[in-house]
Amino acid sequence: MKTLRAAIAAIVRHEDVNFLLTNRIPRRLATNFIGWFSQIENPLVRDLSIGTWRLFADLDLSEAREPHFRSLHDCFIRRLRDGARPIDAAPDALVSPCDAIIGACGAVEDGVALQIKGFPYRLHDLLTDPAQAETYRNGSYATLRLTSSMYHRFHAPHDCTVESVTYISGDTWNVNPIALKRVERLFCRNERAAIRVRLARSGHAITLVAVAAILVASIRLNFLGPSTDVRQGGPRATPLDIPLTKGEEMGWFQHGSTIIVFAPNGFTLADDVREGDMIRIGEPLMRLPRDGG
Repeated sequence: MKTLRAAIAAIVRHEDVNFLLTNRIPRRLATNFIGWFSQIENPLVRDLSIGTWRLFADLDLSEAREPHFRSLHDCFIRRLRDGARPIDAAPDALVSPCDAIIGACGAVEDGVALQIKGFPYRLHDLLTDPAQAETYRNGSYATLRLTSSMYHRFHAPHDCTVESVTYISGDTWNVNPIALKRVERLFCRNERAAIRVRLARSGHAITLVAVAAILVASIRLNFLGPSTDVRQGGPRATPLDIPLTKGEEMGWFQHGSTIIVFAPNGFTLADDVREGDMIRIGEPLMRLPRDGG
């Protein structure tokens, strides 16, 4: 436990510096540049980039499916070896869709959640859909923060059907803790995609909000087909009817960011879910209501 806490503390120290640097430069310009630079398939550029990355982050590539990468981007979006993330099969377990550090979490109070203590935001402002916001007015939520060195793909939290994706354009503020303490309603300002799914057995509606950030404003969704980039077509709500199995890959970020999971009234956080702790894909995040199957 001491080692885990020390690792988290080191991440936070690095992110203090990261915030100060990344918010003194044009965010969109920096994001576009990194998007281009990271895809250069040159061995020298790749090795220097990954080596520099290791200096500033606890990058562990031991679980990567492939031992070698064509580019920095290839390393960012790496897949894991089969079996690296066991999925909790309990029917009442809504599992974490990603590896993350748990941020603000708990009960939504009359349509209001917290990005961090003392910084509330309204679900209506985040989701932009009054009916969808009403679904979670007094529900539960969990903020999952992916750091730059983590596995950047996210997965279905339960057997479900994707009903819609709402893409909302926006800024690319850094989303680390120091930014959340300084920028009000940050999640509501940034580019994001609200992915609404319907659980297969219980019928509950769950929404995953993938929030983009500086250097990472590119959210890709596998189930959209050949065009996985949610930006294509501009801000819009897209109705869908796509079944996914628990643990199936849904998409990825280009670098690291945040996913906020919203569930309706009756869902509760799993026993081991606490702010500041780490969680992995497939571990219980919430529990379905007892009558929810």
